[in-house]
Amino acid sequence: MTEFEALPSAPLRQFLVDRGVPVVGELRVELISGGKSNLTFSVSDDASVWVVRRPPTSGLTPSAHDMNREWAVTSALQSTDVPVATTVAIDAEGELLGAPFTVVEFVDGRVIRTRDDLDSLSDGDVARNIDGLVDTLARLHDVDYQAVGLGEFGRPDGFAARQVKLWARQWGHVKTRELGDVDRLVAALTERVPATTENTIVHGDYRVDNTIIAADDPGVIRAVVDWEMSTLGDPLTDAALMCVYRRPGFDRVVGFEAAWTSDRYPSADEIAQRYAVATGRDLGDWDFYLALANLKLGVIAEGITHRALAGAASDGAERAAEATAEFISAGLAQLGSTTGDKQHVG
Repeated sequence: MTEFEALPSAPLRQFLVDRGVPVVGELRVELISGGKSNLTFSVSDDASVWVVRRPPTSGLTPSAHDMNREWAVTSALQSTDVPVATTVAIDAEGELLGAPFTVVEFVDGRVIRTRDDLDSLSDGDVARNIDGLVDTLARLHDVDYQAVGLGEFGRPDGFAARQVKLWARQWGHVKTRELGDVDRLVAALTERVPATTENTIVHGDYRVDNTIIAADDPGVIRAVVDWEMSTLGDPLTDAALMCVYRRPGFDRVVGFEAAWTSDRYPSADEIAQRYAVATGRDLGDWDFYLALANLKLGVIAEGITHRALAGAASDGAERAAEATAEFISAGLAQLGSTTGDKQHVG
């Protein structure tokens, strides 16, 4: 059994027992993923398997890695047709580990993260998978957040304008060098904030590898995961980010050839149209949403390198910021704020 300083097994076992969770035998802890975002562990005893998530051990930035936010939304979605893991326990104050963490039931299935993972799917499987992904996002955006108890989960009014300010502030926290185009993009976005928007639950980080699919049917989404950036806001921010993640530069952000950037999936423009058909939403002001998504992803890329330089363990994360300028430039081009023509995202 491997012990992790970030998740010691003996105190975790006592934590579960104290909360009435049956534990049979000693716990076994394995790291599933970590470094670029929240740390995710598989925890098992002699009878059950759980998943524990906690923030990184260094390089945290305000509003990111919010385990209480993740817990609130996944707990509320238990009663809906949006697939999420069954919630088990939370240490909201971080008393045990010095940081909040959540425990949920393990969901059996497959995660399609890399190109190699995608190679295991036929073209028909990929087609079913994108249908399932778009349908699941549409169902999330159709949830009555008041009815499921999330009326106080966020401040949806003025969400788009606040997002521009939020990612501008995040840039100030994580930048590893000066990049004047970020200020230009923020200014251009500020001038283009849509006057009228809709409010729903938004995931904030939606793409194929933040889902678990059924092992025998890639069109069935067993669970949507990684809810740390979820809130109430404009659903088109979710749809646009899903599309911008399709840019090839995302490979540099994650440090490998991502499944989601593969040309085996439909183009970003086609995915956007599928979302519009599935939801009946007008993609008005779409250029604004794509530009905002590019700003967000550019800042996220910078933040990954920022955390790596601060000591968070993650292979290749020091190079993630190499993609930042590409996304910022794409955002400016989307708004016609460069000498280049407006860009599609596919």
